[in-house]
Amino acid sequence: MATYQGGGSSYRNGSHSHRSSLKDKVDSHTQRTLSLKPHLKSKPNQRRNSTDTAVPGRVRVAVRLRPRNAEESVADADFADCVELQPELKRLKLRKNNWDADTYEFDEVLTEFASQKRVYEVVARPVVESVLDGYNGTIMAYGQTGTGKTYTLGRLGEEDTAARGIMVRAMEDIFADVSLETDSVSVSYLQLYMETIQDLLDPTNDNITIVEDPKTGDVSLPGASLVEIRDQQSFVELLRLGEAHRFAANTKLNTESSRSHAILMVHVKRSIKGRDAALSSENGNHPHMVKLLKPPVVRKGKLVVVDLAGSERIDKSGSEGHTLEEAKSINLSLSALGKCINALAENSAHVPFRDSKLTRLLRDSFGGTARTSLVITIGPSPRHRGETASTIMFGQRAMKVENMVKLKEEFDYKSLSRRLDVELDKLIMEHERQQKAFEDEIERLDTEAQHRISEAERNYVDSLEKERSKYQKDYMESIKKLEEQLVMNQRKNEDPYMKSSGEVSAEELADLKKMLQKETLLRKAAEGEVNNLKIQVTELKKSEASGKSEILKLHKMLEDEAQQKEKLEGEIAILQSQLLQLSLQTDETRRQLDRDGFEKEVDGLDSLTSQVKHQQQASGNGEKPSIAKLFEQVGLQKILSLLEAEDADVRVHAVKVVANLAAEETNQGKIVQAGGLTSLLTLLKSSQDETIHRVAAGAIANLAMNETNQELIMAQGGISLLSMTAANAEDPQTLRMVAGAIANLCGNDKLQIKLRSEGGIKALLGMVRCKHPDVHAQVARGIANFAKCESRASSQGTKSGRSFLIEDGALPWIVQNANNEASSVRRHIELALCHLAQHEVNARDMISGGALWELVRISRDCSREDIKTLAHRTLVSSPTFQAEMRRLRVNY
Repeated sequence: MATYQGGGSSYRNGSHSHRSSLKDKVDSHTQRTLSLKPHLKSKPNQRRNSTDTAVPGRVRVAVRLRPRNAEESVADADFADCVELQPELKRLKLRKNNWDADTYEFDEVLTEFASQKRVYEVVARPVVESVLDGYNGTIMAYGQTGTGKTYTLGRLGEEDTAARGIMVRAMEDIFADVSLETDSVSVSYLQLYMETIQDLLDPTNDNITIVEDPKTGDVSLPGASLVEIRDQQSFVELLRLGEAHRFAANTKLNTESSRSHAILMVHVKRSIKGRDAALSSENGNHPHMVKLLKPPVVRKGKLVVVDLAGSERIDKSGSEGHTLEEAKSINLSLSALGKCINALAENSAHVPFRDSKLTRLLRDSFGGTARTSLVITIGPSPRHRGETASTIMFGQRAMKVENMVKLKEEFDYKSLSRRLDVELDKLIMEHERQQKAFEDEIERLDTEAQHRISEAERNYVDSLEKERSKYQKDYMESIKKLEEQLVMNQRKNEDPYMKSSGEVSAEELADLKKMLQKETLLRKAAEGEVNNLKIQVTELKKSEASGKSEILKLHKMLEDEAQQKEKLEGEIAILQSQLLQLSLQTDETRRQLDRDGFEKEVDGLDSLTSQVKHQQQASGNGEKPSIAKLFEQVGLQKILSLLEAEDADVRVHAVKVVANLAAEETNQGKIVQAGGLTSLLTLLKSSQDETIHRVAAGAIANLAMNETNQELIMAQGGISLLSMTAANAEDPQTLRMVAGAIANLCGNDKLQIKLRSEGGIKALLGMVRCKHPDVHAQVARGIANFAKCESRASSQGTKSGRSFLIEDGALPWIVQNANNEASSVRRHIELALCHLAQHEVNARDMISGGALWELVRISRDCSREDIKTLAHRTLVSSPTFQAEMRRLRVNY
């Protein structure tokens, strides 16, 4: 069975360079709270639904015993351990003497043989499962320095996977349970050092303020870096990066004692599928719109893992100087935490949370709404029985603290907004299509009716005219025949020879009568045909009237559609007002977050995303593309072409996207190969826009981290353009970006002479006119890089004579800021002084400039052991410095 070691073990991770794109995610919507479910098993589909009331949840406390280390095995060989564990009874006995002991009960008792997996299962897993269900959770380690708190929580386990600590194992369970398509996991890593909150992922961000909601009392850190992670390896790299920046010191009790409280915050956002949030239909909204306006529900859980610095007694730890001040600050903050625990355990009316920043940060963990597990670590040595007893009593009091655990559940208005945008576009397109089809149908029916009426009238007139002409012709022919017959009859009657033929005339008259009857029948038939035609005309007129009635109905339908359109436009206006309100709330939140610092340039990706919005709507996914998707959808060449666009806004958006891409090392070669570096330098030269200068300089600073790119920048006159930009800029952010780019170039040994001749050093010194500490930090970093390269060149024999920094007048500013309050400035200046002092030819100038006293101070009081050692070695090895100190009677 694997065992663990506390103080003195070499588990702390070394430094590792890592660049991470940080992104601030702003959620300003109303949060609903529900109660915590009972203890959950590992499968999420077996978890029960929460109720609408909060339930109490006591702080769970486990005790873990560290085995004896090598020193204790020798020093305490003749003495028994001061504690006796009874893990099966969950009891611990603290020996007063050889025959008497005090007994204490805990939720879990872990012996020195307990594995890291066992510790995680009993201490952390229930809290992690609660966080996955949308609750806040806290895991904290408390104990004397050197008893294994950091081992228990922060061990990475890269050499031995069985030694992985709670942080790594908790993230493994989180990634195993979430879906990266719908859920998100973001991480912040901080340290509380000397009552100052510092960002372990961004060391320059070393004074983060705590913001409290005046209504709810919730505590937040808007200035802290929040990194979204997608896999376990990225999380381990972030932990390694944070551990490299954490303060530690060598004491008698622990060879690598943590001098700050480390706080890891993991934010888990999960979408709830298959559930519709209740939403009432007010103000007569359309049922479809009511259904559409139901926002999806998301649950937001926050896991806080706190690795407290160990309490120590000064007489035992041997702390002195700056280490003593650190120990005092640690003990004061732990004392304030103990007072709060006592007040909560005794149900006091007043709990002094505001006495320390540590207690303000842990306000939700003790007496708040989070599920909390505490592991107290103790050692077996009887020499430290007092500290062990104090730790045990702290755990006993913490077990009396009750939290009201609540579910953190809220509506996802961002997804609702995207869905409403898509639905609005669909409604507008469908309405326009229906209206166009309706108008086309009305026009077709009207044209067809007019055509049919015209054709019927024309046929009626033609038929009537033909029949009239026909019957008139027949009538005239019949009359003509009758007249001719009558004339013939008259002639026959006048002829005497014809009188005898009376019978013939009678027959002829009979024939005439028959013909008249026939003509009469024909006339009646013609009249009947005319009547039929009249009936047809009447029917055609009725058909025309019916067509007009149908047209009237269609007109009425058109009016109804117009009214429906007005109603839809009203609903659209309501939705637009809601979207505008959400936008205003987001802008207000962004302004609130920006008041403690300068806006980060990594948010430029949103600008180009808006340019591909129509492509997103066509695909129907409604989600912003990642940088990889942006490459696929838009292409690097198209992005770079936008840098030359006539529209100023387009250029600003494009340069922000290029800056984001340049932050990733894998993209830098593609950008340079595609001509992106040349385009960025051209923008510095041609553009007058301050925003373009700032973002372009930031992109160049990212590209300048590569040695090959540094030579290309210098070859294309980059240092001259950066110097010109620095001379004309007033915005601190622009100056910070330009100083960062020049600082990266200062670290190249091959470019020293050219960089100085083109005004790089003078440009750095010129930027100190801006009093902002971030600008000074970048200037100090550039001077330190330049001094380091000069020192290396001098030791190799390729550089002789005084330092270019001294010749260009940098020494007074270096001496003035050697003890700067900002640690990021002070650290680089101290390194620069040490490197300058290593070259004997600079010694006289440094003595006359007052740098000798700063070197003495650094060798005695510097918090960085490596810099302190370098300063001491330099002073001892320099004959000039030694002679001056003897002359001034400085004991060294």
